[in-house]
Amino acid sequence: MLVERGVVDLFSGAGGFAEGFRRAGFRILLGVDNDPAAARSFKANFPEAVVLAMDVREVSGELIEELVGRPEIVIGSPPCEPFTGANPRRRRRPVERLYEDPAGQLVLHFARIVGELKPRVFVMENVAGILDVKDELRRVFEEAGYPRIFFNKLLAEDYSTPSHRLRVFVSNMKIAPIKSPRRISVQEALAGLPPPGSGSALNHDPPSISPRKLRRIARLRWGQALILYEGAEGRRLPNLIRLDPKRHAPTVLGSSRFIHPFEDRFLTVREQARLMGFPDHHVFLGGKDQQYNQVGEAVPVPLAEAIARFIALKLRGA
Repeated sequence: MLVERGVVDLFSGAGGFAEGFRRAGFRILLGVDNDPAAARSFKANFPEAVVLAMDVREVSGELIEELVGRPEIVIGSPPCEPFTGANPRRRRRPVERLYEDPAGQLVLHFARIVGELKPRVFVMENVAGILDVKDELRRVFEEAGYPRIFFNKLLAEDYSTPSHRLRVFVSNMKIAPIKSPRRISVQEALAGLPPPGSGSALNHDPPSISPRKLRRIARLRWGQALILYEGAEGRRLPNLIRLDPKRHAPTVLGSSRFIHPFEDRFLTVREQARLMGFPDHHVFLGGKDQQYNQVGEAVPVPLAEAIARFIALKLRGA
């Protein structure tokens, strides 16, 4: 039986995508993630949901339906590493990224589960590089029972997220939320937090830093990066950027760390979560690197909420 306004989140992480749907009035039924720390975080933030700390390859639509019924919505964020230009080991031929890279194959398992559950709406998030396999995805989702799919390119900063993020949302409906009237700056996003390490905010302990690195950080101006790393096709990409307080932040990634605009230190997990629009009560469990990864690999909450509200209107026939 279809669970109206019920949502299943595949590759759920700590729940950024799900949080946006919850804010829009949907019921979060179930989350799936093979990372135990991420699964624990999801359960802590969605205690009403069933959480499967499992590899999606081992999950079936039948199992999900037995546990929570058939959801109206299926969302998910399969790993982006096979498709992103930030990955120096990305396979050269796009079709190999989808069919031969084990992480890329997880997109096919998302489509499989969607085909087994037949939700009214599905939304799959990934990097813009997923467009390199657009024709294959059309065929895969048509075989799953969805002859028309849309590749919705959205900028997170257009929807009150204080950081840049261009992502593609593959769905069986066109998604075009109304944009926010203005963008949120780093300074606005970080305002009102207590000092790091004071114990009065979750996930707000300052990461350690060596004296040598501290001296190098002290010389950085707004927008400058401490290091460059190699991406796909030999591209050089920045990391450890000192944030410009008057602009929105660059893309928050699992591997990214930012430097505070006014203080010579790295942002805390809570501060990076603010850049992704997470509420301060949203907890991240596991080791410090795992917590940063959960933040950086999430769908920004304000963007997820904008998508969810748009879908809700369409389901109501508006």
